[in-house]
Amino acid sequence: PGITKEQRVGVESLMKKAFANLTGDLAGSYFPLTGMNEAVRQQLVDDHFLFVSGDRNLIAAGMERDWPEGRGIFHNEKKTFLIWVNEEDQLRIISMQMGGDVRGVFERLAKGIKAVGDSVKQESGKDFCLDAKYGYIHSCPTNLGTGMRASVHVDLPGWTQHGVAKLQARCEELHLQPRGTRGESGGQTGCTYDISNKHRLGYSEVQLVQVMIDAVNTLYKEDLEWQKKHGM
Repeated sequence: PGITKEQRVGVESLMKKAFANLTGDLAGSYFPLTGMNEAVRQQLVDDHFLFVSGDRNLIAAGMERDWPEGRGIFHNEKKTFLIWVNEEDQLRIISMQMGGDVRGVFERLAKGIKAVGDSVKQESGKDFCLDAKYGYIHSCPTNLGTGMRASVHVDLPGWTQHGVAKLQARCEELHLQPRGTRGESGGQTGCTYDISNKHRLGYSEVQLVQVMIDAVNTLYKEDLEWQKKHGM
C-alpha cells in the first residue's frame, strides 16, 4: 500500500524484462493498463482475466493511487498462465483453465512461479520476499503464509434454492470461502460460485488444494440432495 509511483513503475519495468525471458508454454505478452484499447480491456475483464478499479477497500487503503499507471497483465498464448502487475500486490501469479484438471493447473502454477522467480533474480539479483515464519508478504494480512487461493467455478442450484446464507455457513464448516464469479467484491449472480480455500497460513500449498478439492466434492454431493428435496 505504501509503494510510491516511481517504485510501482520500476516494478513494472523489471517485470517487462522478466517476462521476456519466459519460454515454452509460459511465454506470452504483457499488456499495460495505460493506453490499453477499451475493447481489449473489456474482453479481458469479461474472460475473468483482468482486475478492475473501483474496489472500495483498495481505494480506502490507498492501493489505487495513480491508477492505471504501472499496472498491467501478462498472459501466455493459451491464457492459462497469467500475472497481474501492481494490482493489490506487486505480483499475482495465476494458473487457470476450463475443466477439472486441478493437478495440471497446480503443476503449471509451481512451474510458473519458479520460472518468474528465476527470471526476476536474473534481471535484478533479488528473490521474492519470503519470511520463514509468515511466508510471502502481501498487502492484505489474510494472505500471509502461502498466499495461495485455489478455486473452482461450480454451479450449486440446490444450495442456492436452500439459501445462500446456509451455503456460506456450510462453507465455513468446510474451511472454504464462497464468492460470486465477479470477484471478491463483485457480488453473486445466478447459481455459479467461486469456491476457494479459506486459509493461507499454517498449511502447505498441497494441503490447501486438497482441502478445496475434498470440500467442493462434498458440496456438490450435498447440492444434488438439495435439488431432490426442492423438486428441482
